[in-house]
Amino acid sequence: MDPGYSSEPYPVETVPLQDRSHEASPGQPGDPTGVQHIVVNVPTEPPTDYLVWSLCNFVYGNIFCLGLAALIYSVKARDRKVVGDQDGARRHAYTARALNITATVLMSLLVFLSVVVPLALIAESARYRYIQYNYN
Repeated sequence: MDPGYSSEPYPVETVPLQDRSHEASPGQPGDPTGVQHIVVNVPTEPPTDYLVWSLCNFVYGNIFCLGLAALIYSVKARDRKVVGDQDGARRHAYTARALNITATVLMSLLVFLSVVVPLALIAESARYRYIQYNYN
């Protein structure tokens, strides 16, 4: 009868739960066994390439061509990631992120000022007209 295909459990002698043949601790002189090392490779998360953010900055907020530069670095980061160069991808992604932040802040300031300054001028002229009308 083949023990691999039988319905009975294996005999206790064939499957030891603990190896008691080596009572000495590993690494001592005269120890017949070596120390076993297990290397666990934990894959690191690939860096983000910020391609969508760069595309939005390129299309909507290309002030001082920062959106174009961010797009170029994002594409470079994606290429480096595909090749497997994680450090190169991380460097290009960091540059693309910095350019995207700068372009977003500058564009937000530009939009804010282009809305607030005309509104302030309109309010000031209305106030001036009100003062002129009431005193004349």
